[in-house]
Amino acid sequence: MAQPAQMKKRHWGLIATFVAVVALPLVAVWLYLWLVADDQYASTTGFTVRKEEGTSGTDLLGGLANLTGTSVAGDSDVLYEYIRSQAVVTRIDEKLGLREYYSQYWTSDPAFALWPDATIEDLHWYWDRIVRVSYDQSTGLTELLVLAFDAEMAQSIATEIVAESQDMVNALNEAAREDAIRYAAIELEQAKERLKEAREALVKFRTRTQIVDLQADIQARMGVVNTLQQQLGNELVAFDELSRTTQGEDPRQTQALRRIEVIRERIADERRTFATNEVLSTGEDYPTLISEFEGLTVEREFAETAYRAALTAWDSAKAQAGRQNRYLATYIRPTLAEEAEYPQRLMIFGLAALILTLGWGVLALIYYSLRDRA
Repeated sequence: MAQPAQMKKRHWGLIATFVAVVALPLVAVWLYLWLVADDQYASTTGFTVRKEEGTSGTDLLGGLANLTGTSVAGDSDVLYEYIRSQAVVTRIDEKLGLREYYSQYWTSDPAFALWPDATIEDLHWYWDRIVRVSYDQSTGLTELLVLAFDAEMAQSIATEIVAESQDMVNALNEAAREDAIRYAAIELEQAKERLKEAREALVKFRTRTQIVDLQADIQARMGVVNTLQQQLGNELVAFDELSRTTQGEDPRQTQALRRIEVIRERIADERRTFATNEVLSTGEDYPTLISEFEGLTVEREFAETAYRAALTAWDSAKAQAGRQNRYLATYIRPTLAEEAEYPQRLMIFGLAALILTLGWGVLALIYYSLRDRA
């Protein structure tokens, strides 16, 4: 018969370690949370950065030139990092005296209070414990939970964070306005210079060729060819009429054919002269001048279009300079708590119990593993 199980030394040791590692620390945690820890009040606020949508004047160019700006998501990212930065901690500490306020509870609640003579770096580390920032990058919504040992202070800190966030948004607005005006001015100056160069190039072409309007000059020269074409048509009609009423040996037919041939040769000569002969005082033929003139004309028209678009963008930038195209939309005003909800004693106690029990269990497993191998 098997003997009844009896407690051995290792079992008593295991129980002793459980009491030392788990039970006693949990008792200490419970006593501290319910008898020592001071109540804390929470103030909640929520906001997002909104941006007024607008169309840049340079869109008139069909999207060839666009003014780039900061997106709303980018502004919210900047604001999220700013709220957690040492800069905002310093500014709010100067206004509300955070170090003096939180360190006065050090003697009564050292676990949740700030130690005396804390530096700004210490306060910045402590900031993450009293200000919990929740930011949803997909929606741009930011929510804050501010903890303090009285409800009024928690609300004051939340209000100051909202005010500092608004100042940051205003600074982003100012920077965006300055950038928009500066870029629009640069673009307008470049467009003006390009239009000036295009017009000067066209003036130089007219001065060099002594032709004010190349199209009109070409039409005048082509008028001779058109006149010859009309005469050729008339002679052909007259020859057809004559050939129907006379014989082939009639001298009038010979004369009509001679006139037709002469007109055709003159038309061919005029066309050949127009295409190959140099224009007076230029040393260039008409096809070369036409190609150059059309290129200069297209460049001037495009420069005029770009100048009008740049001028529109400049006017739009000046019109929007006084407008608030980014603003902080607070959808949850800083709340004033009526009941202390922190520290969350049950949750802290439960986490402590779980961690201590798991730690004790791991140590026990390690002990028995080493014992079995011994």
